[in-house]
Amino acid sequence: MDYVRLDPSDNVVTATRALGAGVTVEDVTTTGLIPSGHKIATRAIAKGEPVRKYAQLIGLAHEDISAGDHVHTQNLDFVGTDVDYEFGTDQRPVAMLAEADRDTFMGYRRANGSAGTRNYIAIVTSVNCSATAARRIADYFTPDILADYPNVDGVVAFVHGTGCGMAGDGEGFEALQRVMWGYARHPNHAGVLMVGLGCEMNQIDWLLEAYGLKQGPTFQVMNIQGVAGLRKTIELGIKKVEAMLPIANDARREPCPASDLKVALQCGGSDAWSGITANPALGYACDLLAAQGGTGVLAETPEIYGAEHLLTRRSVSREVGKKLVGMIQWWEDYTARNMGSMDNNPSPGNKKGGLTTILEKSLGAAAKGGTSPLMGVYKYAEPVTAKGFTFMDSPGYDPASVTGQIAGGCNMVVFTTGRGSAFGSKPAPTIKVATNTEMYGRMIDDMDINAGAMLTDGVSLEEKGREIYRKILAVASGEVSKSEAQGLGDYEFVPWQIGAVM
Repeated sequence: MDYVRLDPSDNVVTATRALGAGVTVEDVTTTGLIPSGHKIATRAIAKGEPVRKYAQLIGLAHEDISAGDHVHTQNLDFVGTDVDYEFGTDQRPVAMLAEADRDTFMGYRRANGSAGTRNYIAIVTSVNCSATAARRIADYFTPDILADYPNVDGVVAFVHGTGCGMAGDGEGFEALQRVMWGYARHPNHAGVLMVGLGCEMNQIDWLLEAYGLKQGPTFQVMNIQGVAGLRKTIELGIKKVEAMLPIANDARREPCPASDLKVALQCGGSDAWSGITANPALGYACDLLAAQGGTGVLAETPEIYGAEHLLTRRSVSREVGKKLVGMIQWWEDYTARNMGSMDNNPSPGNKKGGLTTILEKSLGAAAKGGTSPLMGVYKYAEPVTAKGFTFMDSPGYDPASVTGQIAGGCNMVVFTTGRGSAFGSKPAPTIKVATNTEMYGRMIDDMDINAGAMLTDGVSLEEKGREIYRKILAVASGEVSKSEAQGLGDYEFVPWQIGAVM
């Protein structure tokens, strides 16, 4: 088959390979080159008329489009969303499995009842000024030193470029504090050392007071100014981590229910196949996880723009749906204030892969959330407490988005990609899912699963979704993902910086 039709009401189809002029597609003939993954008009579309894919609006014809034409950036215009939102009108209740029939993974049971999939010691910075100290402390713990602690996955420095020159309250400050709290209490951390400078706006003491954090053998804090300099801070930090290592090494994996899994649902470097293969397959895996009592967390608010009405219809309540609509409206205002457009995304790589407008990209991206009810909507880095399918506000920028999801409690990440992405994360491991077989073969060292087999090998959506779900359980139990094997995750901690830098 040279093309894929996604819905009978669509007036475009997607080419499965590069097609030249004169190729018959349904009842029309291509009028020129159609790259693989790009759209073909299946009938004449008048200027200003809606163009539909997934049975949804993806833009308006910029000019008259003839049947068989290539439909892309040259003749398709973005149009903002203008819908009457419905709430809870598309409820598909989850058939929960009986407790006795639920799956388990081998995880680390923590004192507060949560379950980790990895066993790290974290060095969390409050401000960019303490980044060097944190990195040098972490760098001291080489593989040779850690060989004496086989149950410890590593010592990781989580450093960032903010923490000062910012308002001491409001959205930006609160988001950064939530990130720090989330990483300080993450179930994949057996020990945490927080390192600050001392005079920064983002004071560690304020965090401790606000969230009730108490120091102890596996949770320590210090400031460079209080310790009296960088060198002494590094030396003291090394001693503090050395004291944590034997305690962290005592942790052992044990059977934990799949309901303890919180999975970040991510995509990056997307192409036209993302919404046809990998994302729906991940959505099926998310539904399987929801039936186990687990949690899937969709994010990247600008990348559900134009599809949010489909999610509000699945909201468990009007209140949940309205929270999502409020986030969409905030982003519309945010981009307008900064003289941007919600259509600034897709990226050049997305467009080369066949995506044209953010509406088209969002309809594919939203498929990662499956079909289960939307149980909760959360602010960036806010603790995710609901079970089942949930949503977290975040940018579409992958490192910032995943940082928020991990801070919210995600102990696993599944990342779909069509163009290819060299992304990984700590402390939550990332599983990479390729949308097409060509890229999977070309980037085999980076990709864990090939969802392109749904097109090239006739693998069903259900089969690929079950494969992703089984991989989640395996990696949660300690199997090393491709991104972990390549050492990714040390530089992907990027808290979302909201507001003015002063």
